[in-house]
Amino acid sequence: MDVQPVPERNPEKDPEQWTTGDEPMTGPQQSYLSTLAQEAGVDVPDDLSKEEASQLIDELQSRTGRGT
Repeated sequence: MDVQPVPERNPEKDPEQWTTGDEPMTGPQQSYLSTLAQEAGVDVPDDLSKEEASQLIDELQSRTGRGT
């Protein structure tokens, strides 16, 4: 029996290639950023775009060790 690889259901796309990247960040992004910001001891602006929020999430995950 041949086993076929399972396609990735939600392939990650570079935030810079998002067609909605310039829209305001989502509620879940804002909530998670708030948690990460508290752990990292930084302030996060309320007016980030989806793209900016995603990039900041990546950065703060790296700082706090949550992204590993």
